[in-house]
Amino acid sequence: MKFNKYFLLSWRKLWIIVVGWFVAVMLHNLVCALFGFEEAVFFIIAIFVIPSYIILVLIYSLVKLIRSKINL
Repeated sequence: MKFNKYFLLSWRKLWIIVVGWFVAVMLHNLVCALFGFEEAVFFIIAIFVIPSYIILVLIYSLVKLIRSKINL
């Protein structure tokens, strides 16, 4: 299933999410420090996109786990 590739939680994917969040926060601060204006792209990624993705991944993984336990 194609959704499993993007929404099933693994340790590798968790580390990628954490590093991606950290990079987005650092890039937001770097752009603000270098150019002197607030940019919204990296801020939106760090505050809204990545946490929303984490919530979706957790819900999908839990539903998949529960369904696999019920179907046994």
